[in-house]
Amino acid sequence: MTAMERYTGTPKLMVPAFGLGVVGLVLTAVGFFMNPEATSFSYLLGFTYWVGISVAALIMLAIFHTAKAKWLIVLRRAMETMAVSVPVFAVLFLGLIPALKYLYPWFPGSPLFANIHGVELEHLAHKQHGYLNPTFFGIRQVIYFAVWIFVSTRLYGWSTKQDESGGLDLTVKQRRFSPGALPFLALTITFASFDWLMSLTPMWQSTIYGVYYFAGSFLAAFCMLMLITVNAQGKDLYGSVVKISHYHNLGKLMLAFTAFWAYIAFSQFLLVWIANIPEEAPWYGLRMFGPWRNLSIALFWLHFVLPFFTLLSRTLKEKPRLMAVIAVYLLLIHAVDLYWLIWPAFSGEAGPTFHWTLITAFVGVGGVSVGYALFRARGRYTLPVKDPYIAESLRYVQP
Repeated sequence: MTAMERYTGTPKLMVPAFGLGVVGLVLTAVGFFMNPEATSFSYLLGFTYWVGISVAALIMLAIFHTAKAKWLIVLRRAMETMAVSVPVFAVLFLGLIPALKYLYPWFPGSPLFANIHGVELEHLAHKQHGYLNPTFFGIRQVIYFAVWIFVSTRLYGWSTKQDESGGLDLTVKQRRFSPGALPFLALTITFASFDWLMSLTPMWQSTIYGVYYFAGSFLAAFCMLMLITVNAQGKDLYGSVVKISHYHNLGKLMLAFTAFWAYIAFSQFLLVWIANIPEEAPWYGLRMFGPWRNLSIALFWLHFVLPFFTLLSRTLKEKPRLMAVIAVYLLLIHAVDLYWLIWPAFSGEAGPTFHWTLITAFVGVGGVSVGYALFRARGRYTLPVKDPYIAESLRYVQP
């Protein structure tokens, strides 16, 4: 490996990212005063999209430490930087607080509560009140972010410290810490998806809803890693030493999670549809009939069939630039998938609609989070230069 210095070129990207993010958030705030209902759902979509990628990167980082995987060590610093960006989402979550009553019918003072009648009203007032109330909701959010921030900063701190000391004990610490952290990470992201997304329609319940959410987030995280790696070329950037075998493996992970997302999506649909419980079936009924039907069918073809059969090609997975294009495509489709999850709670039988804050909120949250990630990368090596297995990772050849 050629001598690599700390990365100092971050401000060229960091300042525009932060600037674009701030402009997006300001415009979203203006939109909230004009149309609080639509803007609240727009902000929720942007927030859950970007925080999902960050937490998914953290979970996969812990999984790879647990598995003692060596091939991706050259890619690890990018994953660590994505994961250690979680604190900015704790701040951005504050933007959801004034939106809560416009999002959730169980929240006190929500105008959506007027649409709750009969059995649903009984469930909210008696059976679900112990869980769906502002106090316990707030406590859970603190727990989620506390776990994510603690784990991400711990792993990132040990990794960057090793850049200085080269201590082998730091590798041991990461590998011992990660297995114990995984159950907490899995539980927090699952319950976060229940709170943020599933409780938009309180009567809707699915035990694998959390898996559905982070399956899509995992896919998006690997797409983001592919995109970053392809563009991290030049002096002191780790992409310059990444081999085709690494790209091939990333492509296989993109293929795997495309299939996994489809498997979880179909499993959830099949179980709910077969059970045909009156409180649950309408959630899919809204999306399978009427104006949402075309988007549901499109997701099947565009989120599964097209990328799945495209990514089967070994030759394609060994062409980084083409894989970057596919990564961008899948990142966009993941946003459509979240729109399909969230927006029907707002527009209902009116079908798919568009509000301009969908763009501003997405760009606002994304710009600030990307800018923060670049800030954390500033003055650091773009790969773990003193990891004991870095040379082995650089020599990796696809079997």
